[in-house]
Amino acid sequence: MLEELKQEVYEANMQLPKLGLVTFTWGNVSGIDREKGLFVIKPSGVDYDELKPEDMVVVNLKGEVVEGDYNPSSDTPTHTYLYNHFPKIGGIVHTHSPWAVSFAAAKLDIPAMNTTHADTFYTDIPAADALTKEEIEEDYEGNTGKTIVKTFEERGLDYEATPGTLVSQHGPFTWGPTPAKAVYNAKVLEVVAEEDFHTMQMTMDNTNLPQYLLDKHYYRKHGANAYYGQNSAHSKDHAKHE
Repeated sequence: MLEELKQEVYEANMQLPKLGLVTFTWGNVSGIDREKGLFVIKPSGVDYDELKPEDMVVVNLKGEVVEGDYNPSSDTPTHTYLYNHFPKIGGIVHTHSPWAVSFAAAKLDIPAMNTTHADTFYTDIPAADALTKEEIEEDYEGNTGKTIVKTFEERGLDYEATPGTLVSQHGPFTWGPTPAKAVYNAKVLEVVAEEDFHTMQMTMDNTNLPQYLLDKHYYRKHGANAYYGQNSAHSKDHAKHE
């Protein structure tokens, strides 16, 4: 079942240690088949050196295991909630990457301070509320998904334009149209968190990116008039005239 998706999710998971986003087994990637209503996720606590495509676990959108020899990631309820409430995402990543966790521990958004940020995230990367004692005891991982969705709803954020968040006192979650793109977004989030930290040490000035520059960089890569790279009609037409 879903052998191609298992391979895709396996490869995305294997990128996490290569990109320096996980220590030990502290991370996971999932990917979804929307037509079948099933997603594939990394098994819980299995070392990356031992991981194989056939180890991936298949789960339905009720959070029930459909296929697999292992227990799914302990974060499966969070992934389940996000897939049910963010219907256009195709992959999700959770890590404990250190720069992102630093902002999460401080309960701070990652502000849009530079064009590296603006190329991928259209707004500040929000820090969702930390869970209460009652929420943790009731359904820790499920309520983690709920606080993410609640934050986007309360702030009026577009989850496609800002494909990631922090959960305060916990860590980052990112997503995208594919598992590979969700991993890409996780790396960008970690990079801009480190860049912002250093910027905030160097100056007390307001270093937030002006809206016109954020717009320019974000829409170079996203939307109907995007022209960055080789895939847009605009870039092809432009190339013909050079």
